[in-house]
Amino acid sequence: MFFRFTKYSDLIRPMSLIVDLLVINLFVYFLPININDPLLFHAYITFGWVILSLKNDFYKIHRFTKVPFILRKIFAQFIFFFLMLYAFIGFFKQPLMSRFALAQYFFVCLATIAIVKLITYVLLMEYREKFKGNIRRVVVIGKNKKTDQLINVFKNRDEFGYEFKKQFCLKKEHFDIEECFAYIRNNNIDEIYCSVSELKNSETVEFINFADNNLKTLKFIPDNKNIFSKKLKFEYYDYIPVLSLRDIPLDSPINAFIKRSFDVVFSLVVIIGILSWLTPILALLITLESRGPVFFRQTRNGIDNREFYCYKFRSMAPNKNADQVQATKNDMRITKIGKFIRKTSIDELPQFYNVLFGTMSVVGPRPHMVKHTNEYSTSVDKYMVRHFVKPGITGLAQVRGYRGEIEQEADILNRTKFDIFYIENWSMFLDLKIIVQTVLNAFKGEAKAY
Repeated sequence: MFFRFTKYSDLIRPMSLIVDLLVINLFVYFLPININDPLLFHAYITFGWVILSLKNDFYKIHRFTKVPFILRKIFAQFIFFFLMLYAFIGFFKQPLMSRFALAQYFFVCLATIAIVKLITYVLLMEYREKFKGNIRRVVVIGKNKKTDQLINVFKNRDEFGYEFKKQFCLKKEHFDIEECFAYIRNNNIDEIYCSVSELKNSETVEFINFADNNLKTLKFIPDNKNIFSKKLKFEYYDYIPVLSLRDIPLDSPINAFIKRSFDVVFSLVVIIGILSWLTPILALLITLESRGPVFFRQTRNGIDNREFYCYKFRSMAPNKNADQVQATKNDMRITKIGKFIRKTSIDELPQFYNVLFGTMSVVGPRPHMVKHTNEYSTSVDKYMVRHFVKPGITGLAQVRGYRGEIEQEADILNRTKFDIFYIENWSMFLDLKIIVQTVLNAFKGEAKAY
């Protein structure tokens, strides 16, 4: 499960990357380039293409993107790819390589990838327009010239894939913001577009909090210059400017693909290298001490607040309160072997199966029990933002000391703040840093690992 399932068309982007990598690697054999070390060349162009793609946002094409913008991306990508190709000759001292054949290879790759990219773009537009696939349900808050123009875009540009549901006029005497929120919840609205000029400061805050706590995408129509005092993401729908309040790095299909690829490889290493021999040993020790299953599964909330089964090695005697009450210090339910595996975090290792199956990631916000999610979603501001990404076996909040039992309100507030910071500032380097810190903490032992 690479991506959130609300965005089926995003699968096109990683597939496009794979197709492009096949093109630049296979076309090498159709021209007499005279490569001395084919393996080195393939590694060079593959790694270089991925780096250039990330730098240029080559695969970041939105439903409202125009063809000239795509052509500019293609031009920028291949300018750097051209320089990278000829730099190979000098860097790796390849005097026998044919410069002319390399130029032919470059133009063949350029033409093929450009054609494939444009065809994919057109087919996706046709898919949205004719088959009504990958639709976003939207509402517009406010009524003025800008909002009317945006609604016309939603209604007339079917290829963008937006289904306009309702417009709320803030100037009406009987406007009730709670009724507006109820409509959005009851009609499964995906995105909310607000006119900045018509919102009071208090209403802006209410919409921001509502969107965060209900996993809705909130965007602003910038008809008020004061909104530019914040760093926001600026986009154009046709010729209508729209501002996004939150930009999540893992919404990028390339970033999500990289993270998912790492998750699969890392989980397989742990499952084959550790769980394959550790599981039988722990199974024997767990069953000898107390009757019951070796594995414990618990329903928790994951991405988009969907429920899933989270797996652990059983560390407690079977009890009816397992899904209701968190483990506490000196908890009588914890067995002797359970105390050891909880202290060393070994009990969490079966969650690598969750990672492999796609319900979790190695790093992300820790998933909570359904009971706690229902409780904190109403009592902790922006708590639901944690569910914009997959939950993790470990996370930034955990390595900063906010793991285990929630003893006071500050624990869940700080955990939520760290989780939101992680979501908005994700990088592969940050994931690796968290993993290393988690391993070090497991060896050192943690005060709240009980």
